[in-house]
Amino acid sequence: MGRKSAVFKKIINSALWFMLTMFILSVGVFYLARLAPGDPLQSFYGDSVESMTAQELDAARVRLGLDAPIYTQYIKWIVNAVHGDFGLSLKYKMPALEVITPLIGNTLILGGTAYILIFLFATLLALFCAMNEDTPIDRIICKVGTAAYYIPPFWLGVVLVLIFSINLNWLPSSGAYDISESNNIINRIQHMILPLIVMFLSHLWYYAYMIRNKLLDEVRKDYVLLAKSKGCTKTEIVFKHCLRNVAPTIVSIMAISIPHVLSGTYIAESVFNYPGIGALSVESTKYHDYNLLMLVVLVTGVMVILSSIIAQSINEVIDPRMKLMEVSAWRENAQSNSL
Repeated sequence: MGRKSAVFKKIINSALWFMLTMFILSVGVFYLARLAPGDPLQSFYGDSVESMTAQELDAARVRLGLDAPIYTQYIKWIVNAVHGDFGLSLKYKMPALEVITPLIGNTLILGGTAYILIFLFATLLALFCAMNEDTPIDRIICKVGTAAYYIPPFWLGVVLVLIFSINLNWLPSSGAYDISESNNIINRIQHMILPLIVMFLSHLWYYAYMIRNKLLDEVRKDYVLLAKSKGCTKTEIVFKHCLRNVAPTIVSIMAISIPHVLSGTYIAESVFNYPGIGALSVESTKYHDYNLLMLVVLVTGVMVILSSIIAQSINEVIDPRMKLMEVSAWRENAQSNSL
């Protein structure tokens, strides 16, 4: 019974932490967005706002709820948000939720594919480098990987467009799919190739280098010498023992990398005009589309926070030591309560 209550308490604590984090995030973004220079009426009315009189501008702000103090606007917004109403997009003149919903899938497809490819090849590359430490091939990979990591994504994207889209005309330079081809998987893949290359090259070595160093730290431990003395090959030691012990660290790296890879997705969307929430966030910031910006930030925050919680749970499954520490802490707490 005590064990179940501990699990329930952990779930409650995670839920409370999640809600508190989202609340702080929403307050910060709400205030900073409204204190930033610029007039949101320009987004809603366009150039016609320049010909409006002072009385018409005041009436427009009242109509859009921009006349009240910021804290009053926030209270009204969060009450409506709890009921599923995230306000009107000033630029698109439609509910913000309707604007973002069709684009979330595009971002998840692009970001999720890049995320899987990055960590799959980062782990394989790290294993290869760890198996060939200090050899010429290892040193070449380290130098080439470092150089690739420092290539600016914007510049790389422009170069790829010039080569493969303009000069060779092999791949599309923008969009998620051609007109009326949204269900064509091949067409979608063609549009994703260039953004994926930019994201892949911008992140691969960063994580491969971290995993490589963790593997090398593990290779130098005493149990590896014992395994070698028993006749185990280096391949067996690295794959059967070192990789298994480093797995929780890799999962932790994958969890904390969500914001990094997500920001790379947003950059790729902006460079290639890929219709996703990343490009939408840049657009909503540019046009002071407060409600749309709030929703984009909250969706991003949910993805980042939930990934951290999920990674923690996976770590406990992969690494039994974390579970034993949790059980030990629960037992100590139960003993202290009984005393």
